[in-house]
Amino acid sequence: MTDVDVIVVGAGPAGSCAAITAARAGLDVVLIERGPFPGSKNMYGGVVYPRILDDLIPNWWEEAPVQRWVTRRSTMLLTPTQALTVDFRSEAWGAPPYNGATAYRPDWDHWLAGHAEAAGAQLITSTTVKSLIRNQSGAVVGVRTDRPDGDLTAKVVIACDGVNSFLAKEAGLYEHTDAKHYTLGVKETLALPKEVIDERFGVRDRHGVDIEILGGTGGVNGGGFLYTNLDTLAVGVVLKLPALAAQKARPEDIIAGLKRHPAIAPLVQDGELKEYSAHLIPEAGLEMMPRMVMPGMLVAGDAAALCLAAGIWLEGVNFAMASGMYAGEAAAEAIRADDLGTAGLGGYQRRLSDTFVLKDHRKLRRAPKLVLSDRVQHLYPGMVAGVAERMFRVDNPHPKPGLRRILNQERKRAGVRRRDLLRDGWNGFRSFG
Repeated sequence: MTDVDVIVVGAGPAGSCAAITAARAGLDVVLIERGPFPGSKNMYGGVVYPRILDDLIPNWWEEAPVQRWVTRRSTMLLTPTQALTVDFRSEAWGAPPYNGATAYRPDWDHWLAGHAEAAGAQLITSTTVKSLIRNQSGAVVGVRTDRPDGDLTAKVVIACDGVNSFLAKEAGLYEHTDAKHYTLGVKETLALPKEVIDERFGVRDRHGVDIEILGGTGGVNGGGFLYTNLDTLAVGVVLKLPALAAQKARPEDIIAGLKRHPAIAPLVQDGELKEYSAHLIPEAGLEMMPRMVMPGMLVAGDAAALCLAAGIWLEGVNFAMASGMYAGEAAAEAIRADDLGTAGLGGYQRRLSDTFVLKDHRKLRRAPKLVLSDRVQHLYPGMVAGVAERMFRVDNPHPKPGLRRILNQERKRAGVRRRDLLRDGWNGFRSFG
């Protein structure tokens, strides 16, 4: 006889949503968190898209610990001396049901875990899961923890233990883990008065700005970001691990360089450093995803590499929450049917495949490699910024050149071959079209 119905390992967004869903289905659920409280070990400098919560926590926006509602979304392309920004804002995003919000992960995770406890799940903190417990047939039937007499058995274990999931690896669900599939996210949190942030970014009340940056990372492939919280800014970089190692660059030096850029410096000026943190990010999408179902166990969130890093869309928490919900539903379905094998738990894979979780990853499967490629990172920013500068420059007494001529000249100046431009354009159209 098992101790509980479901053990969820990791009280991040995936784990808490799994626990909420399973507990509301009437199951006996334990949610285990390694830190002293949910969110205590998380870095978060970004935006959460909580639309998936509409059914799980109706009117979530009335209680969620949101810093600002993102009403302005910018994509910025940098060269050492230039910046080209596509800037969009919508007042509709500043009212229910909202689109995205900035939030601190400790607050967000604590809030979600509170809903799991309210649903009936038991939260156990300051506890590390050391290994899986399996029966003679190899099915997962529980976990071993670092607590005295810490073995705990269950009908289903849901692994939500983060990007470097020891449980998924121990279970043999990852066929390979290559450094090229990961990036390192490094963030500084800078304190500034709310009125200063409002004035610099052109927002009011709880409205906020999300700026995603291509370029500004020196010779290291990656990108940058700048987000507004109520009285802090989150500024940082996301760096491809092999490129970071090859350049022998220090992430804090790369952030310092980004903050000195003429387009960024006026926005972060006089900000007081409050936090410096780093986090490994699963960046390769479908190419690196593990098997997510095995007898007695499901894998969700970052542990399943469910992070969409496609340049235009940089999302993770929404995929984590959705996969956690679907894992909780599938566990309840399998337990009711008394079929805890791969087939019985297969409803999880079906839910992922039938929804945005895997549909978006399949559609954008080429995007991560394209966005992090050397041409996109090191050649195209100069070419595109050069075209923009030539188009806007008034160069009297010379007549204005045509766009085709400018594009061809700047392509050659940047060292971009025509066939590479066409190939990348086609791959971009297949991904984003």
